Amino acid sequence: MMPALLSPETGSLSCPPAEASAHAWMPHSPCGPSCVDAPAEAGTLRVAARIAGIAGVLLSFPIAHYATPRRRRAGLQRRYARALLACCGIRVRIVDNRAPDDRREGGVLMVARHIGWTDIVALTAVEPVSFVARADMVEWPMLGDVAKRVRVIPIERERLRQLPSVIATMADRLRAGERVTFFPEGTTWCGRAHGRLRPALFQAAIDSDTPVQPIRLRYLDRAGDLSTIPGFVGIDSLADSIRRVLRSKGVVAEIALQPQLLPDTDRHELARRCEQTLEGDTVARAFTDVIHGSEHLEAVGTGADRRAEAPRATAGK
Repeated sequence: MMPALLSPETGSLSCPPAEASAHAWMPHSPCGPSCVDAPAEAGTLRVAARIAGIAGVLLSFPIAHYATPRRRRAGLQRRYARALLACCGIRVRIVDNRAPDDRREGGVLMVARHIGWTDIVALTAVEPVSFVARADMVEWPMLGDVAKRVRVIPIERERLRQLPSVIATMADRLRAGERVTFFPEGTTWCGRAHGRLRPALFQAAIDSDTPVQPIRLRYLDRAGDLSTIPGFVGIDSLADSIRRVLRSKGVVAEIALQPQLLPDTDRHELARRCEQTLEGDTVARAFTDVIHGSEHLEAVGTGADRRAEAPRATAGK
């Protein structure tokens, strides 16, 4: 495993260069264990309580799902996502940078960078959506059942011939007024370095004439600095990642809803505009919400954004 590199320009840690991919479109992340922070160890009793809480949430969700009328299931998913995050010891801070017109009803293609399995839970805690996710996620213990309930759109990125079908499914759901989320980097990065936004799945917004909602998702520690503890990268197994999250303390998932983008006709240009929005230095406004505990954290402004920025690494095409 290649170690993290020290940037000669900034003196900050960055990821090593990407290795060759299986094919030209196949996304690749060079992030690995050397990118991930060591968690501030939570006590044994706290970890045991978190495990018990997670088991209770995941086991009760299917029962609650079927017992809840269809029109109320969106709220149920949001509440269960919040409960699951609370059991993991992760608080959520929501920052709304959208324009007033962006809050209208209807289909929206939601786009975020991808760090780990907690991303899906954190984004569902804001607003229930369906996700484009790795096909084998539905086979994961317990979490796979949750994936089925939130109607994950499976994708196998090794199989390029699947793309038209996935795009068509996304566009159909968007036309029906649903909100669909995908991670255009195509794989997970540690959160300090980022990959290119691959343009292929942006075609669903163009085909359905649906706006795109960029979401800046990042994890912070108690000091407000970027945390890579939730990163699911390199040789990590799901058990490794879950174990690290359960042992952590003081992690906050910050979700900033950025102004929406109109699709236009070029997916490459749409991906470029979305990438600029995700990397922009914006001033937070509107509201802040913290899940798990009564502490209210300040919305992040330009100064905090700069402090948490790190060198950006880009995977090859």
